[in-house]
Amino acid sequence: MWLFTNIGFFSVVRKPRETRLTVRARVASDLDALRAQYLPELGPTVEGAGTDYRFRARVDAADLARATAAMIEGITYSNFKSEVRRAQGPEREATYHRVWDEMLGVGRGGKGL
Repeated sequence: MWLFTNIGFFSVVRKPRETRLTVRARVASDLDALRAQYLPELGPTVEGAGTDYRFRARVDAADLARATAAMIEGITYSNFKSEVRRAQGPEREATYHRVWDEMLGVGRGGKGL
């Protein structure tokens, strides 16, 4: 699952034969923000574990579910991309906007169907 949030971008998977989830990120500060603001149970960040996600940490699914619910309950903004710009800066907002634009094509019956 991909999670685009105002504090970071995460890819969440369950590796074979693992009981815990692996939360992966492109930048370590995204995991740091998740841990600091919503998920203190998130394990230590591991760098360079051999895939295209440079950073990862492990956590129990129930803890991540609770943290995700807290993020949702804490939404106060009326425009996600503007909030990303405020929280993470214009470069991250521009990156998220490119993803948004690609998904717009799916919604209009174009690319990605």
